[in-house]
Amino acid sequence: MAGKYIIGSIVGSFAIAYVCDTVISDGKLFGGTTPSTVTNTLWRKETDKKFQAWPRTAGPPVVMNPISRQNYIVKSSLD
Repeated sequence: MAGKYIIGSIVGSFAIAYVCDTVISDGKLFGGTTPSTVTNTLWRKETDKKFQAWPRTAGPPVVMNPISRQNYIVKSSLD
């Protein structure tokens, strides 16, 4: 009997969280705009090109992702 109330409450809380997230982030409730660096694909390509050409002095070549700040080791096609 209590299970249906618990599951209903969980589903309801997820629905409320989704609506709040959509209104605040997508609807720009507190103002602001989406930066052009996020929407511009040319910027992303040039940034990737810059990081690929970035000189490294030690270690294996690495692809840098400026959005998540994670480094990925690049394997050459000969390996």
